[in-house]
Parts: sequence; structure tokens; C-alpha cells
Amino acid sequence: MSQPAIDVLQGQECPMCKEKSLTLTESETEIAFFGKVYLFSMTCEQCKYHKADVEAAEQHEPCRWTLDIEKEDDLKIRVVKSAEATVKIPHIMTIESGPSSNGYVTNVEGVINRVKRMLESTRDQEEDLENKKKIKNMLKKIQKTLWGQEKLRMIIEDATGNSTIISEKAVKAKLK
Repeated sequence: MSQPAIDVLQGQECPMCKEKSLTLTESETEIAFFGKVYLFSMTCEQCKYHKADVEAAEQHEPCRWTLDIEKEDDLKIRVVKSAEATVKIPHIMTIESGPSSNGYVTNVEGVINRVKRMLESTRDQEEDLENKKKIKNMLKKIQKTLWGQEKLRMIIEDATGNSTIISEKAVKAKLK
């Protein structure tokens, strides 16, 4: 990625706590094999509200990206996920887009770690022992994937086309 050009606007009213402690950030950067993207975020110093998104400068077709994570090197593959995208790890978790969904630029390991944190939070709040056991097994599979010992499939579906998995291994299809 190239160095981003950044615009920052501080002291804005937060949509959650209504304090004038919100910082709006907009930056533009070039991502190899994808093109120019705009990164937007808002963060409140008062209530810690945070929202982020990524938007491609050029319009892209609605798409579905599939990646089979088979070895440790696959964890380094670059991922661009818009707030509108749904991330699916079959038999583990689906992260739906929605008002609280964030967009981000990361790598496969970053996406898997987000899934891992969500599962850990769910496990810690779960009271049903059978469900807790299922979540623990999912976490074991996630951890083995992070160690390069277990295969996992990741799917990103984005009606806006603002998401991508930058790898020759990734399979792109039209979103139905």
C-alpha cells in the first residue's frame, strides 16, 4: 500500500453520546491489484464509539470471493472488506453486514483473529454447556488454522464490489 493522504476533522458531535468529541478521518490509498480506495472512520474519545469503512474509487461488480486457507503463508494474503460485506467461515461463523459492521484492510490472519475474538466473547457469555463445548471446538480449529495445521475456507460476499482477497488462490464469482 502507498502512503495515504489523510483528512481529519475533530470536535464533531458523536451520534451516540452527543458530545463534541468525535474525530472523522478520511484517507486515500492505493492497494496493489485492486486500485485506489478511500478509508473512512469515526471515533469518539468520550464514549469510544467507532465506525469504519472502505470504499473503492472505481465501481466494481457485486462479487463473492472464496479462499481455501491451507498453509501458514496463506495467513499473509491481503483482504479488503467493506462494511457492506458478509464474511463466512463455513461451519464456524458468518459475520453479516449491518449498521455496526466495519470495513477494513487487513490480511487473512486479521480476519481469523476477529472471528476468534467474537467466538471467545460468545463462549464467555454462553451458559449452555453443550453450546460452550461446540464453541471451544470451533476455537481449536481456528487456532490450528493460525498455526498452519488445519485447513479453513473463507468467503466474502459484497453486493457493492468494494471487497477483495488479493491472491491468485482466491476464486472470484458473480454474486447472485
